[in-house]
Amino acid sequence: MVNRIEAVAPAEAGEAARLNARHDRYLWDAVIRYYETPLPLARGRGQYLYDYDGREYLDFFGGILTVSVGHCHPTVTKAIQEQAETLVHTSTLYPTAPIVDLAEKIASLTPRGLTKTFFTNSGTEADETAVMLARAATGSQAVIALRHSYSDRSMMATTLTAHAPWRSQEWVPGVKHALAPYCYRCPLGLEPSSCGAACARDIEELIRTTTSGNVAAFIAEPIMGVGGFITPPPEYFEIAVEIVRRYGGLFIADEVQTGWGRTGGKWWGIEQYGVVPDIMTMAKGVANGMPMGVTTTTPELASTWKGLTISTFGGNPVSCRAASATIQVIEEEGLLENATTMGARLRAGLEAIQERQPLVGDVRGMGLMQGVELVTDRATKEPAAAATTRLIEEAKRRGVLIGKGGLYGNVLRIAPCLNIGAADVDAFLGILDESLTAVAGAS
Repeated sequence: MVNRIEAVAPAEAGEAARLNARHDRYLWDAVIRYYETPLPLARGRGQYLYDYDGREYLDFFGGILTVSVGHCHPTVTKAIQEQAETLVHTSTLYPTAPIVDLAEKIASLTPRGLTKTFFTNSGTEADETAVMLARAATGSQAVIALRHSYSDRSMMATTLTAHAPWRSQEWVPGVKHALAPYCYRCPLGLEPSSCGAACARDIEELIRTTTSGNVAAFIAEPIMGVGGFITPPPEYFEIAVEIVRRYGGLFIADEVQTGWGRTGGKWWGIEQYGVVPDIMTMAKGVANGMPMGVTTTTPELASTWKGLTISTFGGNPVSCRAASATIQVIEEEGLLENATTMGARLRAGLEAIQERQPLVGDVRGMGLMQGVELVTDRATKEPAAAATTRLIEEAKRRGVLIGKGGLYGNVLRIAPCLNIGAADVDAFLGILDESLTAVAGAS
Protein backbone atom coordinates (compact mmCIF):
# COMPACT_ATOMS: atom_id res chain seq x y z
CA MET A 1 0.00 0.00 0.00
CA VAL A 2 1.25 3.47 -0.83
CA ASN A 3 1.42 5.35 2.43
CA ARG A 4 1.93 9.00 1.62
CA ILE A 5 1.64 11.55 -1.09
CA GLU A 6 5.28 12.51 -1.41
CA ALA A 7 4.73 16.20 -2.00
CA VAL A 8 1.51 18.07 -1.38
CA ALA A 9 1.44 21.66 -2.51
CA PRO A 10 -0.67 23.86 -0.26
CA ALA A 11 -3.72 25.32 -1.96
CA GLU A 12 -4.22 29.00 -2.49
CA ALA A 13 -4.36 30.74 0.88
CA GLY A 14 -7.82 30.75 2.40
CA GLU A 15 -9.28 27.93 0.30
CA ALA A 16 -10.44 25.96 3.36
CA ALA A 17 -12.20 29.00 4.81
CA ARG A 18 -13.91 29.69 1.49
CA LEU A 19 -15.12 26.08 1.26
CA ASN A 20 -16.55 26.25 4.77
CA ALA A 21 -18.33 29.52 3.94
CA ARG A 22 -19.82 28.06 0.77
CA HIS A 23 -20.86 24.93 2.68
CA ASP A 24 -22.70 27.14 5.18
CA ARG A 25 -24.44 28.96 2.36
CA TYR A 26 -25.49 26.11 0.10
CA LEU A 27 -25.91 22.95 2.21
CA TRP A 28 -28.57 22.22 4.79
CA ASP A 29 -27.81 23.38 8.31
CA ALA A 30 -28.66 19.88 9.56
CA VAL A 31 -25.54 18.46 7.86
CA ILE A 32 -23.24 18.09 10.85
CA ARG A 33 -19.49 18.57 10.62
CA TYR A 34 -16.73 17.70 13.03
CA TYR A 35 -14.50 20.21 14.82
CA GLU A 36 -14.95 23.78 16.02
CA THR A 37 -13.57 24.88 12.66
CA PRO A 38 -14.69 22.22 10.14
CA LEU A 39 -11.86 20.48 8.28
CA PRO A 40 -12.14 20.50 4.47
CA LEU A 41 -10.09 17.65 3.04
CA ALA A 42 -8.36 17.82 -0.30
CA ARG A 43 -6.99 14.33 -0.95
CA GLY A 44 -6.05 11.01 0.57
CA ARG A 45 -3.59 8.18 0.13
CA GLY A 46 -3.43 4.99 2.13
CA GLN A 47 -4.06 5.68 5.79
CA TYR A 48 -3.52 9.42 5.39
CA LEU A 49 -5.71 12.41 4.53
CA TYR A 50 -4.52 15.89 3.57
CA ASP A 51 -6.13 19.29 4.06
CA TYR A 52 -5.89 22.31 1.77
CA ASP A 53 -2.75 23.52 3.51
CA GLY A 54 -1.05 20.19 2.74
CA ARG A 55 -1.15 19.03 6.35
CA GLU A 56 -1.19 15.27 6.85
CA TYR A 57 -3.64 13.41 9.11
CA LEU A 58 -3.57 9.76 10.18
CA ASP A 59 -7.14 8.62 9.52
CA PHE A 60 -8.47 6.38 12.29
CA PHE A 61 -12.14 6.72 11.38
CA GLY A 62 -12.04 5.86 7.67
CA GLY A 63 -15.04 7.83 6.49
CA ILE A 64 -17.20 6.13 9.14
CA LEU A 65 -15.73 2.64 8.63
CA THR A 66 -16.03 2.94 4.85
CA VAL A 67 -12.44 3.11 3.61
CA SER A 68 -11.63 -0.56 4.09
CA VAL A 69 -8.30 -0.77 2.27
CA GLY A 70 -7.02 2.79 2.49
CA HIS A 71 -7.69 5.94 0.53
CA CYS A 72 -7.18 5.63 -3.22
CA HIS A 73 -5.83 2.07 -3.08
CA PRO A 74 -4.22 1.54 -6.52
CA THR A 75 -6.07 -1.72 -7.21
CA VAL A 76 -9.46 -0.17 -6.48
CA THR A 77 -8.61 3.06 -8.28
CA LYS A 78 -7.53 1.14 -11.38
CA ALA A 79 -10.78 -0.86 -11.40
CA ILE A 80 -12.82 2.34 -11.14
CA GLN A 81 -10.89 4.00 -13.94
CA GLU A 82 -11.16 1.00 -16.26
CA GLN A 83 -14.89 0.65 -15.70
CA ALA A 84 -15.51 4.40 -16.09
CA GLU A 85 -13.91 4.18 -19.52
CA THR A 86 -16.11 1.22 -20.50
CA LEU A 87 -19.63 1.50 -19.06
CA VAL A 88 -20.76 3.86 -16.31
CA HIS A 89 -24.50 3.27 -16.06
CA THR A 90 -27.37 1.09 -17.27
CA SER A 91 -29.76 0.57 -14.29
CA THR A 92 -30.82 -2.91 -13.18
CA LEU A 93 -32.95 -3.29 -16.31
CA TYR A 94 -29.86 -4.64 -18.06
CA PRO A 95 -27.52 -7.30 -16.64
CA THR A 96 -23.86 -6.37 -16.59
CA ALA A 97 -20.77 -8.42 -15.82
CA PRO A 98 -19.80 -6.22 -12.82
CA ILE A 99 -23.13 -6.70 -10.99
CA VAL A 100 -23.31 -10.44 -11.70
CA ASP A 101 -19.65 -11.00 -10.77
CA LEU A 102 -20.11 -9.15 -7.47
CA ALA A 103 -23.36 -10.93 -6.58
CA GLU A 104 -21.70 -14.29 -7.23
CA LYS A 105 -18.71 -13.35 -5.09
CA ILE A 106 -20.92 -12.18 -2.23
CA ALA A 107 -22.79 -15.51 -2.36
CA SER A 108 -19.47 -17.30 -1.83
CA LEU A 109 -18.67 -15.21 1.26
CA THR A 110 -21.97 -14.96 3.11
CA PRO A 111 -23.18 -17.50 5.68
CA ARG A 112 -24.77 -20.68 4.32
CA GLY A 113 -27.85 -20.27 2.18
CA LEU A 114 -27.66 -16.50 1.68
CA THR A 115 -27.07 -16.37 -2.05
CA LYS A 116 -29.56 -13.88 -3.49
CA THR A 117 -28.66 -10.17 -3.52
CA PHE A 118 -30.40 -6.88 -4.28
CA PHE A 119 -28.15 -3.84 -4.75
CA THR A 120 -28.94 -0.28 -3.70
CA ASN A 121 -26.85 2.82 -2.96
CA SER A 122 -26.57 2.95 0.82
CA GLY A 123 -27.08 1.24 4.15
CA THR A 124 -30.35 3.13 4.54
CA GLU A 125 -31.79 1.55 1.41
CA ALA A 126 -30.34 -1.85 2.28
CA ASP A 127 -32.06 -1.84 5.69
CA GLU A 128 -35.33 -0.57 4.25
CA THR A 129 -35.26 -3.28 1.58
CA ALA A 130 -34.63 -5.93 4.23
CA VAL A 131 -37.57 -4.80 6.36
CA MET A 132 -39.89 -4.66 3.35
CA LEU A 133 -38.84 -8.19 2.39
CA ALA A 134 -39.36 -9.50 5.94
CA ARG A 135 -42.84 -8.02 6.07
CA ALA A 136 -43.69 -9.50 2.69
CA ALA A 137 -42.32 -12.93 3.61
CA THR A 138 -44.00 -13.21 7.01
CA GLY A 139 -47.20 -11.26 6.49
CA SER A 140 -46.48 -9.52 9.81
CA GLN A 141 -45.75 -5.86 10.41
CA ALA A 142 -43.98 -5.75 13.79
CA VAL A 143 -40.26 -5.08 13.56
CA ILE A 144 -37.99 -5.18 16.59
CA ALA A 145 -34.95 -2.93 16.65
CA LEU A 146 -32.65 -2.05 19.53
CA ARG A 147 -32.38 1.04 21.65
CA HIS A 148 -29.17 2.94 20.77
CA SER A 149 -29.39 1.52 17.24
CA TYR A 150 -28.92 3.55 14.06
CA SER A 151 -30.17 2.80 10.56
CA ASP A 152 -29.69 6.23 8.93
CA ARG A 153 -32.11 8.64 7.34
CA SER A 154 -35.13 7.37 5.38
CA MET A 155 -38.54 7.30 7.10
CA MET A 156 -38.19 3.62 8.04
CA ALA A 157 -34.51 3.95 8.92
CA THR A 158 -35.18 6.96 11.13
CA THR A 159 -37.92 5.01 12.89
CA LEU A 160 -35.59 2.05 13.45
CA THR A 161 -32.99 4.44 14.86
CA ALA A 162 -33.16 4.88 18.62
CA HIS A 163 -31.29 8.12 19.29
CA ALA A 164 -33.42 11.19 19.99
CA PRO A 165 -31.02 13.58 18.17
CA TRP A 166 -31.38 11.54 14.96
CA ARG A 167 -35.19 11.19 15.17
CA SER A 168 -36.71 14.45 13.99
CA GLN A 169 -40.20 12.93 13.86
CA GLU A 170 -42.10 9.71 14.50
CA TRP A 171 -42.52 8.06 11.13
CA VAL A 172 -43.46 4.42 10.49
CA PRO A 173 -45.80 2.32 12.66
CA GLY A 174 -44.99 -1.19 13.82
CA VAL A 175 -41.43 -0.68 15.10
CA LYS A 176 -40.64 -1.72 18.68
CA HIS A 177 -37.34 -1.06 20.44
CA ALA A 178 -35.88 -3.71 22.72
CA LEU A 179 -33.31 -3.13 25.44
CA ALA A 180 -29.80 -2.68 24.11
CA PRO A 181 -27.07 -5.13 25.20
CA TYR A 182 -25.14 -2.16 26.64
CA CYS A 183 -23.22 -3.99 29.34
CA TYR A 184 -21.28 -0.93 30.56
CA ARG A 185 -24.60 0.84 31.19
CA CYS A 186 -26.89 -2.15 31.68
CA PRO A 187 -30.50 -0.93 31.38
CA LEU A 188 -31.48 -3.50 34.01
CA GLY A 189 -28.68 -2.66 36.43
CA LEU A 190 -27.17 -6.14 36.21
CA GLU A 191 -23.62 -7.46 35.90
CA PRO A 192 -22.56 -9.23 32.69
CA SER A 193 -21.03 -12.11 34.63
CA SER A 194 -24.36 -13.12 36.15
CA CYS A 195 -27.17 -11.51 34.14
CA GLY A 196 -27.76 -14.43 31.76
CA ALA A 197 -28.26 -11.93 28.92
CA ALA A 198 -31.47 -10.70 30.53
CA CYS A 199 -31.76 -7.96 27.91
CA ALA A 200 -32.04 -10.61 25.20
CA ARG A 201 -34.61 -12.60 27.17
CA ASP A 202 -36.71 -9.45 27.62
CA ILE A 203 -37.44 -9.51 23.88
CA GLU A 204 -40.07 -12.17 24.57
CA GLU A 205 -41.82 -9.86 27.04
CA LEU A 206 -41.66 -7.07 24.46
CA ILE A 207 -43.30 -9.29 21.83
CA ARG A 208 -45.99 -10.55 24.18
CA THR A 209 -46.93 -7.11 25.51
CA THR A 210 -46.46 -4.68 22.61
CA THR A 211 -47.25 -6.73 19.48
CA SER A 212 -49.98 -9.09 18.29
CA GLY A 213 -47.62 -11.97 19.04
CA ASN A 214 -46.50 -12.24 15.42
CA VAL A 215 -43.22 -10.63 14.39
CA ALA A 216 -41.83 -9.81 10.96
CA ALA A 217 -38.21 -9.27 11.91
CA PHE A 218 -35.55 -8.46 14.44
CA ILE A 219 -32.91 -6.13 13.00
CA ALA A 220 -29.67 -5.59 14.89
CA GLU A 221 -26.06 -4.58 14.34
CA PRO A 222 -23.54 -7.15 15.62
CA ILE A 223 -21.72 -4.14 17.11
CA MET A 224 -23.78 -0.97 17.39
CA GLY A 225 -21.95 1.68 15.38
CA VAL A 226 -23.40 5.14 15.99
CA GLY A 227 -24.57 3.82 19.36
CA GLY A 228 -20.94 3.90 20.48
CA PHE A 229 -19.58 0.52 19.37
CA ILE A 230 -21.77 -1.25 21.92
CA THR A 231 -20.62 -4.89 21.81
CA PRO A 232 -23.13 -7.54 22.91
CA PRO A 233 -22.01 -10.45 25.12
CA PRO A 234 -21.20 -13.72 23.28
CA GLU A 235 -24.50 -15.42 24.06
CA TYR A 236 -26.73 -12.47 23.19
CA PHE A 237 -27.70 -13.21 19.59
CA GLU A 238 -28.28 -16.92 20.07
CA ILE A 239 -30.86 -16.14 22.76
CA ALA A 240 -32.46 -13.16 21.01
CA VAL A 241 -32.77 -14.78 17.60
CA GLU A 242 -34.26 -17.99 18.99
CA ILE A 243 -37.00 -15.98 20.68
CA VAL A 244 -37.78 -13.94 17.57
CA ARG A 245 -37.95 -17.01 15.35
CA ARG A 246 -40.25 -18.73 17.82
CA TYR A 247 -42.73 -15.89 17.22
CA GLY A 248 -42.44 -16.17 13.45
CA GLY A 249 -39.88 -13.46 12.85
CA LEU A 250 -36.77 -13.29 10.69
CA PHE A 251 -33.35 -12.10 11.79
CA ILE A 252 -31.80 -9.23 9.82
CA ALA A 253 -28.10 -8.79 10.58
CA ASP A 254 -27.20 -5.17 9.90
CA GLU A 255 -23.59 -5.48 8.74
CA VAL A 256 -23.38 -1.94 7.38
CA GLN A 257 -20.51 -1.11 9.74
CA THR A 258 -19.31 -4.53 10.92
CA GLY A 259 -19.07 -6.26 7.54
CA TRP A 260 -16.16 -6.94 5.19
CA GLY A 261 -13.68 -8.09 7.84
CA ARG A 262 -13.96 -5.12 10.18
CA THR A 263 -14.31 -7.26 13.33
CA GLY A 264 -11.26 -9.40 12.48
CA GLY A 265 -10.80 -12.96 11.27
CA LYS A 266 -14.23 -13.30 9.65
CA TRP A 267 -16.04 -11.51 6.87
CA TRP A 268 -19.11 -10.71 8.97
CA GLY A 269 -19.60 -9.48 12.50
CA ILE A 270 -22.48 -11.88 13.12
CA GLU A 271 -20.12 -14.80 12.50
CA GLN A 272 -18.39 -13.86 15.75
CA TYR A 273 -21.62 -14.92 17.51
CA GLY A 274 -22.24 -18.19 15.66
CA VAL A 275 -25.68 -17.23 14.39
CA VAL A 276 -26.81 -17.43 10.75
CA PRO A 277 -29.17 -14.59 9.80
CA ASP A 278 -32.11 -14.82 7.41
CA ILE A 279 -31.22 -11.52 5.74
CA MET A 280 -28.02 -9.48 5.79
CA THR A 281 -27.54 -5.84 4.93
CA MET A 282 -24.17 -4.35 4.01
CA ALA A 283 -22.78 -1.04 2.79
CA LYS A 284 -19.90 1.28 3.77
CA GLY A 285 -16.72 -0.82 3.55
CA VAL A 286 -17.80 -2.95 0.59
CA ALA A 287 -16.60 -0.56 -2.15
CA ASN A 288 -13.93 1.45 -0.29
CA GLY A 289 -15.92 4.68 -0.51
CA MET A 290 -17.98 4.24 -3.66
CA PRO A 291 -21.76 4.20 -3.01
CA MET A 292 -23.08 0.68 -2.50
CA GLY A 293 -25.84 -0.94 -0.49
CA VAL A 294 -26.40 -4.71 -0.37
CA THR A 295 -29.34 -6.82 0.85
CA THR A 296 -28.63 -10.55 0.72
CA THR A 297 -30.96 -13.39 1.65
CA THR A 298 -31.96 -16.94 0.75
CA PRO A 299 -33.57 -17.84 -2.58
CA GLU A 300 -36.74 -18.86 -0.73
CA LEU A 301 -37.12 -15.48 0.98
CA ALA A 302 -36.13 -13.50 -2.11
CA SER A 303 -38.93 -15.23 -4.03
CA THR A 304 -41.56 -13.88 -1.63
CA TRP A 305 -41.15 -10.39 -3.10
CA LYS A 306 -43.95 -10.54 -5.69
CA GLY A 307 -44.13 -6.97 -6.93
CA LEU A 308 -41.96 -5.40 -9.57
CA THR A 309 -38.82 -3.64 -8.42
CA ILE A 310 -35.85 -1.82 -9.88
CA SER A 311 -32.89 0.22 -8.75
CA THR A 312 -31.79 2.99 -11.08
CA PHE A 313 -28.37 3.42 -9.49
CA GLY A 314 -28.09 0.26 -7.38
CA GLY A 315 -25.53 -2.13 -8.79
CA ASN A 316 -23.88 0.64 -10.77
CA PRO A 317 -21.06 -0.92 -12.82
CA VAL A 318 -18.40 1.43 -11.42
CA SER A 319 -19.41 0.78 -7.82
CA CYS A 320 -19.59 -2.96 -8.45
CA ARG A 321 -16.09 -3.02 -9.93
CA ALA A 322 -14.85 -1.02 -6.94
CA ALA A 323 -16.47 -3.52 -4.59
CA SER A 324 -14.99 -6.52 -6.37
CA ALA A 325 -11.56 -4.88 -6.30
CA THR A 326 -11.92 -4.10 -2.59
CA ILE A 327 -12.76 -7.74 -1.83
CA GLN A 328 -9.79 -8.78 -3.97
CA VAL A 329 -7.44 -6.58 -1.92
CA ILE A 330 -8.85 -7.91 1.36
CA GLU A 331 -8.20 -11.47 0.19
CA GLU A 332 -4.82 -10.94 -1.45
CA GLU A 333 -3.38 -8.85 1.38
CA GLY A 334 -4.72 -11.12 4.14
CA LEU A 335 -6.66 -8.29 5.74
CA LEU A 336 -9.05 -10.46 7.76
CA GLU A 337 -6.00 -11.72 9.63
CA ASN A 338 -4.44 -8.26 9.76
CA ALA A 339 -7.61 -6.88 11.33
CA THR A 340 -7.28 -9.54 14.03
CA THR A 341 -3.57 -8.92 14.64
CA MET A 342 -3.65 -5.13 14.52
CA GLY A 343 -6.96 -5.11 16.37
CA ALA A 344 -5.34 -7.02 19.24
CA ARG A 345 -2.42 -4.59 19.25
CA LEU A 346 -4.79 -1.64 19.24
CA ARG A 347 -6.96 -3.12 21.99
CA ALA A 348 -3.98 -3.86 24.23
CA GLY A 349 -2.77 -0.30 23.80
CA LEU A 350 -6.20 1.14 24.57
CA GLU A 351 -6.50 -0.95 27.71
CA ALA A 352 -3.05 0.21 28.82
CA ILE A 353 -4.19 3.81 28.31
CA GLN A 354 -7.33 3.05 30.31
CA GLU A 355 -5.19 2.06 33.29
CA ARG A 356 -3.48 5.45 33.45
CA GLN A 357 -6.14 7.81 32.09
CA PRO A 358 -9.10 8.31 34.49
CA LEU A 359 -11.25 9.74 31.70
CA VAL A 360 -11.44 6.31 30.07
CA GLY A 361 -14.38 4.42 31.52
CA ASP A 362 -14.71 1.53 29.08
CA VAL A 363 -12.90 -0.04 26.14
CA ARG A 364 -14.88 -2.39 23.87
CA GLY A 365 -15.19 -3.71 20.36
CA MET A 366 -13.68 -6.32 18.06
CA GLY A 367 -10.87 -6.25 15.54
CA LEU A 368 -10.37 -2.81 14.04
CA MET A 369 -13.64 -1.52 15.46
CA GLN A 370 -12.79 -0.28 18.94
CA GLY A 371 -14.75 2.09 21.16
CA VAL A 372 -13.49 4.14 24.09
CA GLU A 373 -16.13 5.60 26.40
CA LEU A 374 -15.09 8.71 28.30
CA VAL A 375 -16.54 9.53 31.71
CA THR A 376 -16.02 12.30 34.24
CA ASP A 377 -16.04 9.76 37.07
CA ARG A 378 -15.60 5.99 36.81
CA ALA A 379 -17.78 5.34 39.84
CA THR A 380 -20.81 7.27 38.58
CA LYS A 381 -20.07 6.74 34.88
CA GLU A 382 -21.17 10.30 34.18
CA PRO A 383 -20.67 10.80 30.42
CA ALA A 384 -17.85 13.17 29.52
CA ALA A 385 -19.34 14.62 26.33
CA ALA A 386 -17.50 17.93 26.52
CA ALA A 387 -14.19 16.17 27.14
CA THR A 388 -14.86 13.94 24.12
CA THR A 389 -15.34 16.97 21.90
CA ARG A 390 -12.12 18.49 23.21
CA LEU A 391 -10.31 15.18 22.78
CA ILE A 392 -11.02 14.89 19.06
CA GLU A 393 -9.88 18.51 18.67
CA GLU A 394 -6.61 17.72 20.48
CA ALA A 395 -6.09 14.64 18.34
CA LYS A 396 -6.72 16.62 15.15
CA ARG A 397 -4.20 19.22 16.28
CA ARG A 398 -1.66 16.37 16.59
CA GLY A 399 -2.53 14.98 13.15
CA VAL A 400 -5.02 12.20 13.95
CA LEU A 401 -8.70 11.95 12.98
CA ILE A 402 -11.08 9.97 15.23
CA GLY A 403 -14.83 9.48 15.19
CA LYS A 404 -17.23 9.93 18.07
CA GLY A 405 -20.70 8.67 18.87
CA GLY A 406 -22.97 7.20 21.49
CA LEU A 407 -26.28 8.54 22.75
CA TYR A 408 -24.39 10.77 25.19
CA GLY A 409 -21.75 11.90 22.68
CA ASN A 410 -18.93 10.48 24.79
CA VAL A 411 -17.57 7.51 22.85
CA LEU A 412 -14.50 7.57 20.63
CA ARG A 413 -15.07 5.46 17.51
CA ILE A 414 -11.74 4.08 16.33
CA ALA A 415 -11.70 2.30 12.96
CA PRO A 416 -8.61 2.58 10.74
CA CYS A 417 -8.29 0.90 7.36
CA LEU A 418 -7.93 -2.88 7.49
CA ASN A 419 -4.36 -2.76 6.16
CA ILE A 420 -3.11 -0.48 8.91
CA GLY A 421 0.35 -1.38 10.21
CA ALA A 422 1.92 -1.68 13.63
CA ALA A 423 3.85 1.59 13.38
CA ASP A 424 0.67 3.56 12.70
CA VAL A 425 -1.24 1.80 15.46
CA ASP A 426 1.53 2.69 17.89
CA ALA A 427 1.67 6.28 16.62
CA PHE A 428 -2.08 6.60 17.07
CA LEU A 429 -1.93 5.23 20.62
CA GLY A 430 0.79 7.71 21.54
CA ILE A 431 -1.19 10.65 20.20
CA LEU A 432 -4.39 9.48 21.87
CA ASP A 433 -2.55 9.24 25.19
CA GLU A 434 -1.09 12.73 24.76
CA SER A 435 -4.50 14.13 23.80
CA LEU A 436 -6.18 12.59 26.85
CA THR A 437 -3.51 14.06 29.07
CA ALA A 438 -4.05 17.48 27.50
CA VAL A 439 -7.82 17.26 27.99
CA ALA A 440 -7.46 16.12 31.61
CA GLY A 441 -5.01 18.95 32.31
CA ALA A 442 -7.41 21.53 30.91
CA SER A 443 -10.36 20.29 32.96
